[in-house]
Amino acid sequence: MKLDTCGVKLKLHHWQQFSQTERQHLTQRPCSDPASATAYREYLQELVTRYQGTPAKTLPMEPIFPWDDPGVIPEAVKTQAELYGCFLTLDQWRSLQPIQRFALIKLSRPSHENRNFDPALREFGLLSN
Repeated sequence: MKLDTCGVKLKLHHWQQFSQTERQHLTQRPCSDPASATAYREYLQELVTRYQGTPAKTLPMEPIFPWDDPGVIPEAVKTQAELYGCFLTLDQWRSLQPIQRFALIKLSRPSHENRNFDPALREFGLLSN
């Protein structure tokens, strides 16, 4: 979620080059508002450049992300949920934490295998067993 927020395409081989301390710092460092996301991006790019010699690819930083907007259920999430017989309501979407909305958004992308979407719906209490 932090990588999407700060707009850095970090690859697994980048992550594997970081020390345990650097990894821990990245997991704990804030990245939830524009200022902290920019600082996170700069720190992350410094690390990647230190180990790779060049920064990682970037994506535009969005002013607001769909997981931060509890007022709109993304169409891809609705469509994917309906495949499992789950007809999400706005109240249900609003009741989710941003990290849960993020997970459902990621798991509903067409490029994703989607095999974990159903377990996520169940874990989040949106679909009964």
